[in-house]
Amino acid sequence: MTVSTAIARLNAADQDFARHLDHLLSWESVSDDAVNQRVLDIIKAVRERGDAALVEFTQRFDGVDAKGINDLILDRARLELALTRITPVQREALEKAANRVRIYHERQKQDSWQYTEADGTVLGQKVTPLDRAGLYVPGGKASYPSSVLMNAIPAKVAGVTEVVMVVPTPRGEVNELVLAAACIAGVDRVFTIGGAQAVAALAYGTESVPQVDKIVGPGNIYVATAKRHVFGQVGIDMIAGPSEILVVCDGQTDPDWIAMDLFSQAEHDEDAQAILVSPDAEFLDRVAASIDKLLPTMERAEIIEKSINGRGALIQVRDMQQAIEVANRIAPEHLELSVADPQAWLPQIRHAGAIFMGRHTSEALGDYCAGPNHVLPTSGTARFSSPLGVYDFQKRSSIIFCSEQGASELGHTASVLARGESLTAHARSAEYRILNEKGN
Repeated sequence: MTVSTAIARLNAADQDFARHLDHLLSWESVSDDAVNQRVLDIIKAVRERGDAALVEFTQRFDGVDAKGINDLILDRARLELALTRITPVQREALEKAANRVRIYHERQKQDSWQYTEADGTVLGQKVTPLDRAGLYVPGGKASYPSSVLMNAIPAKVAGVTEVVMVVPTPRGEVNELVLAAACIAGVDRVFTIGGAQAVAALAYGTESVPQVDKIVGPGNIYVATAKRHVFGQVGIDMIAGPSEILVVCDGQTDPDWIAMDLFSQAEHDEDAQAILVSPDAEFLDRVAASIDKLLPTMERAEIIEKSINGRGALIQVRDMQQAIEVANRIAPEHLELSVADPQAWLPQIRHAGAIFMGRHTSEALGDYCAGPNHVLPTSGTARFSSPLGVYDFQKRSSIIFCSEQGASELGHTASVLARGESLTAHARSAEYRILNEKGN
């Protein structure tokens, strides 16, 4: 197999740099009309025919010989069996990763709070977990047990009563690591269904699949399109784009390390994006050489090659200050600060899903076992979005209790504002509670 790279080289000093960067970053998760209509048809069928539609679609799309819905349900005993079928080393790794993820997310848990004003009025916030969360997990060869941990554990830490997992098993192919991860993470029920039909089942419920309050987890274009359509009926985590990594390096890290860090995201798929920014032109040359040297050794070389050639870049900047400006402009999913003193630059980072500090902190550690969540905003959405966390599985309700005196005092203010909006019933409702006034 022959592979070669022609990774783009950009220079921030060039007059048309901004235009070239915008072109490099552009990516649209757009379903064509055919995909969109197919998804709508699937959702409609699941809503109308429930379990029967799920069985039919699973037979058709996944090649599974299911006689009925019971053939697509895995109980807790089956998940526990998976723990015995993986190797001791794999089990230890899953348990260690799960423990680290759990400890980190326990710090995110929010508690209810209240305070009392001088007149006895009580204000506050009640934090309540979702009743039920749905976890979509890709199946077959593209299976990610780490994603099971990252999605299910925050839900459990939040106090979600029931976590329901859907995972396709194309041609009956079951991934024992995924099921073992589900067992360790505390998943309550598993259905071996996938695609838009699984999303529809979670959103609307069937005779066997319970309706959930929120759907999280990655999937293909059909899954993403279905999540768009059911949003509002249920909550969703995000519509994720291809994986991204941006490495900011001062030129002092081993170029082989940096090349492999770029590969770690490029190997996900051809649309993944890997970018290196550095003020050291000679270092960029060395990394380019490392890319060419190491690429033929990679198992997923063809995917990496297409990703690097299609959406990758080596960007030269004036200095580290400009490197940080470019990083904020890109707002990457993963940002590596591969520099001597990353802590000094951290306050200037405004937009990034996750920030990996220093030369020894590879993005891969965050994907699996560091502890923070690896479900991160992509395609520049780190400008306004955050990693998946416990807070995504908790709701907040406002608490308002007015004492007699407090209701009277606030009534005056509410009356003025309500009448200013010509909402007389609002005003009179408040005025009825003003002391010594009955309001007519």
